[in-house]
Amino acid sequence: MIKKINPFLFPWVVSIIATSGSLYFSEVMKFVPCTFCWYQRILMYPLTILYGFGFFKRDKNLFLYTYPAVLLGNALSFYHYGIQKFGFYHPMNVCSAGVSCSGIYIDWFGFITIPLLSFIAFTSLNGYIIFALRKHKKTL
Repeated sequence: MIKKINPFLFPWVVSIIATSGSLYFSEVMKFVPCTFCWYQRILMYPLTILYGFGFFKRDKNLFLYTYPAVLLGNALSFYHYGIQKFGFYHPMNVCSAGVSCSGIYIDWFGFITIPLLSFIAFTSLNGYIIFALRKHKKTL
């Protein structure tokens, strides 16, 4: 008999990896997070806890609760990457007090930066939530 895979496993693992990576960059590598990095952290960290609860409780509405945070994180990380790599205009002076949001700590292969890693994580969650809501609508 094939056991069904818990639909909350993938988003939980993605959020754990994203949270761990974020903490690694700030606590081990000593990279000081900028304002947009903090906003993305604020959106990702609770997802780790919520998807953990979802994994054990299988709350079928959890994807609906977390989707706004995932969409907002997706938009913020895309905009942040645009500021770093393409010089997107940002009239708000959100990055003037501390670390510059246009600063690049890592630049692997000339295009992979921390905001891109965040964008990949949020996009993965976004895509999976859409997939899960469509495919498993009755079985969650």
